[in-house]
Amino acid sequence: MDNQAITKVQFLQRQVASILLYQSVLKEEVGRAFLDLLQAIRYKEADARSCLQAYGNYFKSLAALNQNWEDYLILKILRDDNPFSRLAQQQEFANIPKPLIAAATHDLQILQALYECSCAVLSEWVQSVAHLPVSPIVWYVEREDIKNVERLHVTSLHQLENWADAVEILASHYRQYGTGVFSEYKALRWESGNLVGIRHPDPVQLSELVGYELQYETLLKNTEFLLSGQSALHVLLYGSRGSGKSSLVKALLNEYWQRGLRLIEVGKSELKDLPLIVDQLRSVPQKFVVFVDDLSFEEDDDSFKALKVVLEGNLTQRASNVVVYATSNRRHLIREYFADRPAPRDHDEVHAWDTMQEKLSFSDRFGLTLTFSGTDQKTYLQIVGHLAKLAEINIEQQDLEYQALQWATQHNGRSGRTARQFVDYLKADKAVFGDKTQTNTASVQNK
Repeated sequence: MDNQAITKVQFLQRQVASILLYQSVLKEEVGRAFLDLLQAIRYKEADARSCLQAYGNYFKSLAALNQNWEDYLILKILRDDNPFSRLAQQQEFANIPKPLIAAATHDLQILQALYECSCAVLSEWVQSVAHLPVSPIVWYVEREDIKNVERLHVTSLHQLENWADAVEILASHYRQYGTGVFSEYKALRWESGNLVGIRHPDPVQLSELVGYELQYETLLKNTEFLLSGQSALHVLLYGSRGSGKSSLVKALLNEYWQRGLRLIEVGKSELKDLPLIVDQLRSVPQKFVVFVDDLSFEEDDDSFKALKVVLEGNLTQRASNVVVYATSNRRHLIREYFADRPAPRDHDEVHAWDTMQEKLSFSDRFGLTLTFSGTDQKTYLQIVGHLAKLAEINIEQQDLEYQALQWATQHNGRSGRTARQFVDYLKADKAVFGDKTQTNTASVQNK
């Protein structure tokens, strides 16, 4: 490795040390492997074995993400959460303090130098240090799954001659699409005081759901209100188990995430943190559905009080970009026992009936209540037929319906969930055993 290359590597290291805002871009495994490799090849007398090991770690870290270095670096910049990107979400570019803009410009020039230090360049340096007859294998792959909202800016930075000119472009991106976990994940979960991205959310689509069209249309309209900045209502979806309440909420995410919708799953045990969660979300450009599944409360439950604050408000202004969508099998969310009902005489509380009504009316605090009644036979068969068509299962309708009714009788009764389980079974049966089992009515009954 010649002196000019060594000088460049050492200069890059000094540049990295001077990054002001975007330090976290290099904090994860790929970034650390890149910096370790620079350290391994920075001297003329560098150890060949250490150099090769460092290159192997760098290659492996990129291969694990199926991502090339250039795209990786740009995506980390687009998603980075730092003082500049955070402020850019909330203010017009002209209102951002000039020192922050100058710091972002400074960092982008350094990151462009790292971007130009491609896998091919590093491979040549490793070949020189290790005295290899040929360069090590270069990792490069064309990215096919970059989100559409990011693809434009990835391409723009690839083509831009001077990244210092991209500061305003980046500020616009942050303002529209956010930063950090909200730009990287469309579904998140609140766990032990932190928002954790869900890498593989349920892929259910609206096109798969049939049978409760009025409820679907009402929830879609309310979600459109949220996305357009209008006053959307908190929604309670209650009714029979397996009727598709949770699937509908998840399908909304897959329909609208590219328009900025995000889903935050909050378990019942974490509801006490709900006011804290909402405060974290109110200054973010995305729109949020806080999803609470299978909701019910016991008496004197602190979670009840936290949810009540979010639904009814307090002195804090309501966050216009957050709504709660909760599902429940119970119309009255707080469990009531006969012992709770006041006797005609000798009960302790003077206004005991008022207390009981307060419990029973909690569900009324949701602006919308959508009822999912039990699935009748006609609706059940309609769902089966629709799912079977999507799964490309070719069975005579009469035979399909007969098998579906037998399945419901022998398993969990008529519901959307039972219909999906039945069709999933047929689909797996077809994949393993072929079409010859599809017309055998007894196959479902006897297996």
